[in-house]
Amino acid sequence: MNSKSRIGNAARLAGWIAAATVAIGFVPSTPAWAKTSSATPVLSASAMAVADEFSADAAQRIFKEGGNAIDAAVAVAFTLAVTYPEAGNIGGGGFMTLYVNGKPYFMDYRERAPLAATKDMYLDKDGNVIKGMSLVGMRAVGVPGTVEGMWEVQKRFGKLSWKQVLAPAIHYARDGFEVSEQLQQRRDASAKDFGDQTNFGQYFGQLKAGEIFKQPQLAATLTRIANQGVKGFYEGKTAQLIAASMKAHGGLITQQDLHDYRAVWRQPVEADWNGYRVITAPPPSSGGIGLVQLLKMKADLKSDFTGVKLDSPQYIHLVAEIEKRVFADRAQYLGDPDFYKVPIAQLTDDAYIAKRAAEVDPQKPSDTKSVQPGLGTSMPEKAETTHFSIVDKWGNAVSNTYTLNGYFGSGEVVDGTGIILNDEMDDFSAKPGVANMFGVVGSDANSIEPKKRPLSSMTPTILTKDGKVAMVIGTPGGSRIFTSIFQVITNVYDFHMSLPDAVAAMRFHHQLLPPNTIFWEPYKPIEGELAQELEAKGYVLKGQNFNGDIQVIKVDGAAPEAVADPRGRGVTRTVQ
Repeated sequence: MNSKSRIGNAARLAGWIAAATVAIGFVPSTPAWAKTSSATPVLSASAMAVADEFSADAAQRIFKEGGNAIDAAVAVAFTLAVTYPEAGNIGGGGFMTLYVNGKPYFMDYRERAPLAATKDMYLDKDGNVIKGMSLVGMRAVGVPGTVEGMWEVQKRFGKLSWKQVLAPAIHYARDGFEVSEQLQQRRDASAKDFGDQTNFGQYFGQLKAGEIFKQPQLAATLTRIANQGVKGFYEGKTAQLIAASMKAHGGLITQQDLHDYRAVWRQPVEADWNGYRVITAPPPSSGGIGLVQLLKMKADLKSDFTGVKLDSPQYIHLVAEIEKRVFADRAQYLGDPDFYKVPIAQLTDDAYIAKRAAEVDPQKPSDTKSVQPGLGTSMPEKAETTHFSIVDKWGNAVSNTYTLNGYFGSGEVVDGTGIILNDEMDDFSAKPGVANMFGVVGSDANSIEPKKRPLSSMTPTILTKDGKVAMVIGTPGGSRIFTSIFQVITNVYDFHMSLPDAVAAMRFHHQLLPPNTIFWEPYKPIEGELAQELEAKGYVLKGQNFNGDIQVIKVDGAAPEAVADPRGRGVTRTVQ
């Protein structure tokens, strides 16, 4: 698309984060390449939430070969890069929260800004943001992290060989897969949007619903990665092709950028809440801190929430008030922790959160201008997506969210590789106070600097109880991610709803700006008397096309229950 139309479709772009996943425990139909001599599944009481039938088959194969949740997760991630190209990727990045052998871990494989990136690279001579430049084309691309991230987690915790977990993806790239109607629809919409600005049509132009789509260049790239490990992407032929394509089309990434990229093991954000241990994403994600703040602030306002119904104007008002304060903190304090000391302890401190909760006016919306960052402005001002969840029979869990940002990312495919590249540079603050594609503003903490990772809302989360996995949850959805997860968690544990009902319940979103604006979803819209009562309180109501696509596994005792969001195309299957 042209850049103006992409910016103009901001509401639809929120839906460009990959939706529709399939929550599965066992897939009865296995392709010929994945069949074994045994007709009995090896896995027991295992569950997965993955994005399509092909990645489901891949995960099943990995479990049958004796792999664990980490092996399955890596196989799923690479398979989605082939069969779910609008969001699954090796040309993007993301976050993975893990619980392995009773211990929490977090892998940050978020993209980084190229060495040649500058703070004002998306501004014109007058200092104004050039619309579309951070969204379409090679200059929108951050250095990809997916391959490095998957390599690190599988090397540390996997049971199978690297080649085994890459085999399903190579199969689907080499031999092809049947294209769904939805994939073609998304391709068609994106082709119109990208227009002739990128080479998107040259690579995906032959993709048609009901036909087999083969990607021989991508198969060759994946084979190099399988044979050479992480060097098969960040060095050698693949790196040379990425750098050459960048140079030819005005991009910034060089072979040095690729060689220097490193994924990072970080300490996850952890908090005690409602008898559970919440294990979630640290910076450069804002989501984990935001989720903890929301959960704790709601608990501090227990008396105000008592007796308040889930779909009432009073409940929506109270949640909007706490979301307002979370987004004020997000804009001021959060960024890449390698460049800016993010005050995690202060922002998640019980006393601080209680103070923020006390600012909530239970009767009417707070004036937006009065809602300031809670630690003061003297702090230094430096600081789409798909999700899958997996639990194995040993009690290990993986919650993974990764992204190209918009559907099909920047619209650029690296010549000779089949790799579609992200447009993740849009997640930086191109100019402090100017909103990105999700309408979210940031400060200098999230400004562009070489090797810096952009702020994200991705919130892969695991809840444990008594040292055992109780819930694995995540969603795509940009700035809606952690507010969606918060609502589903509280639906389950505060309102005691069944897991399917908790996921299907109405969701809404507020993010400080625009002032006192509640975003509602078409799946369960805010309308009629409810809408009138909210407007009477002083709220503006706006529709949005997308408010998350939750993929969740709940473990109660030994039996996992997996649910795919009815807003997507998902189905569920379980293993007995």
